[in-house]
Amino acid sequence: MLDISPMLLVSTLIVFLVLIAALNSLLYKPLFSYMEKRDADIKKDLEEVGNNDSEIAAFHSTAEKIINDGKLEAHAMREKVVAQAKALASNKIEAKRAELALEYAKFEEAMSEERSRLSGALRLEVPNFQAAVSAKLHQI
Repeated sequence: MLDISPMLLVSTLIVFLVLIAALNSLLYKPLFSYMEKRDADIKKDLEEVGNNDSEIAAFHSTAEKIINDGKLEAHAMREKVVAQAKALASNKIEAKRAELALEYAKFEEAMSEERSRLSGALRLEVPNFQAAVSAKLHQI
């Protein structure tokens, strides 16, 4: 059957323990230290990301404030320009109205003078018309 050799059993146990000690010092300790370092780096990066989130939120709020201020300033400038344009247009309209009123007054004055001239010319022609009408009536 099976024989158990104590010498072989002890030597196998010694080789196993030496192998475990060698693996522990050469493989497991560096591996565990690397894993702990990696976990620490991950935690540090997560904290930095949390800090970055707050910085990003601050930048977003600053950007929103700048955009809103810009919109308000643009709106104020637009209203100012519109008001200036309306005032300029109003001034031009009033100037044109005054010009047209002056031209209309000149036109009325010219019409009045023309009416007076035509009325005078007709008065001068009245005796000729009367003579022509009298001549026509005598012919009938």
